[in-house]
Amino acid sequence: MIDQGYTLNKSLRGQNMSNPYPNLLKPLDLGFTELKNRVLMGSMHTGLEDRFWNIHKFARYFAERAEGGVGLMVTGGYSPNLSGQLSPLASTMNNRGTAMLHRHVTGAVHEAGGKICLQLLHAGRYGYQPLIVSASATKAPISPFKARALSTRAVEKQIDDFVSAAKLARLAGYDGVEVMGSEGYFINQFLCERTNKRTDKWGGPYENRMRLPVEIVRRIREAVGPDFIIIYRLSMLDLVDGGQTWDQVVMLGKAIEQAGATIINTGIGWHEARVPTIVTSVPRGGFADVTGKFYGEVDIPVCTTNRINTPEKGEEILAAGKADMVSMARPLLADSEFVRKAEQDRADEINTCIACNQACLDHVFKAKRASCLVNPRACHETELVLTVAPVAKRVAVVGAGPAGLAAATTAARRGHRVTLYEADERIGGQFNYAKRIPGKEEFYETLRYFQRQIDLLDIELRLGTRVDADHLLAEAYDDVIVATGVKPRTPEIEGIEHPKVLGYLDVLRENKPVGSRVAVIGAGGIGFDVSEFLTHDFARHPEGQQISVAEWQAEWGVDAGFEGAGGLAERQPMESPRKIYLMQRKSGKVGAGLGKTSGWVHRSSLKHRDVEMIRGCRYDRIDDAGLHISILDKNGKVSNTRVLDVDNVVICAGQESFRELFDRISANGVKAHLIGGADVAEELDAKRAIRQGTEVAAAL
Repeated sequence: MIDQGYTLNKSLRGQNMSNPYPNLLKPLDLGFTELKNRVLMGSMHTGLEDRFWNIHKFARYFAERAEGGVGLMVTGGYSPNLSGQLSPLASTMNNRGTAMLHRHVTGAVHEAGGKICLQLLHAGRYGYQPLIVSASATKAPISPFKARALSTRAVEKQIDDFVSAAKLARLAGYDGVEVMGSEGYFINQFLCERTNKRTDKWGGPYENRMRLPVEIVRRIREAVGPDFIIIYRLSMLDLVDGGQTWDQVVMLGKAIEQAGATIINTGIGWHEARVPTIVTSVPRGGFADVTGKFYGEVDIPVCTTNRINTPEKGEEILAAGKADMVSMARPLLADSEFVRKAEQDRADEINTCIACNQACLDHVFKAKRASCLVNPRACHETELVLTVAPVAKRVAVVGAGPAGLAAATTAARRGHRVTLYEADERIGGQFNYAKRIPGKEEFYETLRYFQRQIDLLDIELRLGTRVDADHLLAEAYDDVIVATGVKPRTPEIEGIEHPKVLGYLDVLRENKPVGSRVAVIGAGGIGFDVSEFLTHDFARHPEGQQISVAEWQAEWGVDAGFEGAGGLAERQPMESPRKIYLMQRKSGKVGAGLGKTSGWVHRSSLKHRDVEMIRGCRYDRIDDAGLHISILDKNGKVSNTRVLDVDNVVICAGQESFRELFDRISANGVKAHLIGGADVAEELDAKRAIRQGTEVAAAL
């Protein structure tokens, strides 16, 4: 059962129209070639780019998206030379052999009816390797290496390498290139006073600082001719001190057009910016207005980007005249058939990107292959192959949380007859609590997707059914997949039975009243989620509705007019209805186990709401006076004691597996499989749960 109150993605769904998205699906004439629709699959590094032996996996990854109807795709970033590499031995386009290898990719895409561009990305000071160079000798906060400043002649050499890489891309069969001029990479570093301290013709006044990207585009156009797509990724909003002003952005955009670009794509924020740009708490289409302001300044097509994850949102932006195209990267990871489903008025079947970053960006920044939390086949298309099973089995899946839902739908898709048991009156498991957290409204979409798949695949869904071992034994299923999930762990603290004490399920499931002063024990993902929930003003922002773009801009300090340097403004205070203390036993950084690319967002958000984060805690007792704690130093000795005068103590101290059912049926000879939290209870890892459920069902 799906909650009926969710309204973020319903405007056009289910309507019988011959063309439900007339702007999104309209062809785009580029003069020398035509794109079949206005969807650009934006560049995103996957890890498949970095090793030549993955070229066939890389080709299949893009071929599936081309088959799914995407108008134009852009690869992950390829450096034009060694000094521009993101890391040692990372993706580079600098020789003929590499170019010829890429014909596997371009051939597969063209055979599927698609078009694809190679992104040229020079990391500059963002490179995680010792050969990095930049406009000036500066060190980025996200790299341990300090960049070497280029000489005037060496800058010319870098331009030559961009041109050579573009020519090689054409040799490889690509339809064009995207020149990465945003996100704080090499070209962006020349544009901004923050990182360009030069006094020669490549530094000083903005007219000099913008010379590099203009020359790169102009010389690429001269080298590749008129019938080759050149996308320029223009940083329209740097979101860092010392960034470009709006007038400078417009000046550069016009110069890039004159230099020969085919399309201008929008870039948002440097990687070192302290404003989130793509995490799930950013409102959908949160940066479309900056593209809308730029729109009309040039005569070539303009593409907008960031947090556009439904065809409805893309259609809305294009219909409003804010852009000619919309860029989606992660949504095409989540569902390779996104465009095809939109064309066929099947948007309710789209597996929507929830912008969690857990399997895509977090993997890439850990030098792991990217994938997708809601679609573990992403970037594993040649390995996780879902063929029709040679023999249809009767399969029982116990538990309709993320793991069970993935297992049930995968098994049914392969032709097995599936019965899905769920003790609750609705599907979703722990997702039903996660979706209530402000900024995580996208979880509603995942449950909508799974419910639709259950209906389409004729899965027998038995809600409100706490199935026991005797029933499963009597039914004699061929396979039983146990996804019974977890139960909260109760820590041993004196006074844990005090009336002040609540569990996180008391708060998120039972809606028990919570006082104005609260101690949250446990600073993992659940502790942060509960703290976010308790500091949110639901009277102002009802549950299930994302905050407006204007309110989000005020909270994070984004200039609504995008005028000043970097587009920054003063962050507006956010009042919390409660005083929260968030605590952990470990002495390290609070929330260190959160996602690599999103953890800082959660910490910053809670600090902005005056949440006090306390580490190195020993929980001594809970009584009428509140929570008594001792603060331990790194050596485990007490350095301070405190009594937190709180109305409630909320326990978020981990989970334990529910696996009794599995143990009993296994002992009776049933072919059983244990997945999700029932297998491993550590935190609430939906990424592992969905992948595990998919893999087990794919092997039946």
